[in-house]
Amino acid sequence: MEDTKTEPTELEMKKELKKLRLQASLHKNLSAEMTRQKARAEEAHELAQVKTEELDKLLKKQKLESLLRKNLADEMGRQKEIAEEAKSRIESISNQLSKYLAPQIYKSIFSGEQQADLTSKRKKLTVFFSDLVGFTSISDSLESEEITAMLNYYLTEMANIALEFGGTIDKYVGDAILIFFGDPESQGVQEDALRCTKMAIAMQNRMTALTDEWAQKFGLREPLQIRIGMNTGYCTVGNFGSEDRLDYTVIGGQVNLAARLESITKPGSILISFDTFSQVSDSIECIERETVTVKGIREEVRTFEIVLDGPKINDRICLETENLKCSVDIELLESGELDKLTSFIEDAKQKLQKDSANQKEK
Repeated sequence: MEDTKTEPTELEMKKELKKLRLQASLHKNLSAEMTRQKARAEEAHELAQVKTEELDKLLKKQKLESLLRKNLADEMGRQKEIAEEAKSRIESISNQLSKYLAPQIYKSIFSGEQQADLTSKRKKLTVFFSDLVGFTSISDSLESEEITAMLNYYLTEMANIALEFGGTIDKYVGDAILIFFGDPESQGVQEDALRCTKMAIAMQNRMTALTDEWAQKFGLREPLQIRIGMNTGYCTVGNFGSEDRLDYTVIGGQVNLAARLESITKPGSILISFDTFSQVSDSIECIERETVTVKGIREEVRTFEIVLDGPKINDRICLETENLKCSVDIELLESGELDKLTSFIEDAKQKLQKDSANQKEK
């Protein structure tokens, strides 16, 4: 029996052809899509590389900025340390310099209120001079270390009082002290003079209080005493010297008068001029002393002694009328002075009797 093969029909062939065409179209579309996907993948890869490079650059930039900030912070820290060290050194130097200037002068210069240049001005000041009585003979009996300790101790005590009352310490000349009131700070001429006088009284009282300490600390046989002279008047005050070395001080005839009064004052006393007396007489008890002649001043200068607290007041007798004013210190009065007083009274009495007789004859 023979097998028979049937030929595909035309319809079947058409279906098969259509199927093949469809498959070819699918392959073609798939190939095109794969090509597009490949192109997109390559484009995405390139974009990723670009973004990666940008990210790397950004990371490097951030790392560099972070490093710069760290270095800047470290540098700022070092600069801060240097600035603090410099500030500390300046403060240390400033504190050392302040010991060479009166606090008022130091304050006015470092605050910018006053310039360190060659300038001066005229002002009415109260000037104070003091020195230790017999310092030369005392220093001859002590070793240099003892003299230094004693003098520094004394000057420290007096300086503390001066600063308490607001005085401007001009200078120390050995055992002598020059202080003035009224510059660079002033509370008015009268108040300046009053504060200066109260300072002088406090110094004398302090010297009395230290009587036992002088012997204990320095082996002195006699307690230290000071003389004080004061005057109020117009002085020239300011910077004097050269461009490289200045001294803030006072000069003038009124300063010389204060120094002259100090030189003739009795130990343990305070002698003031009439100009100072006129400013403080309402608050401070004073006794008029002899008039003195001072080089550079034409008129004789009336002088007054400050009455200090203590036995000295009880040993003083005073007589004051409309035409007569007399004060006698019984403790210090010498016989020669008493004879002069007796002679003066007798002369005055005889003159009065003679004038009275002449009036009667007329």
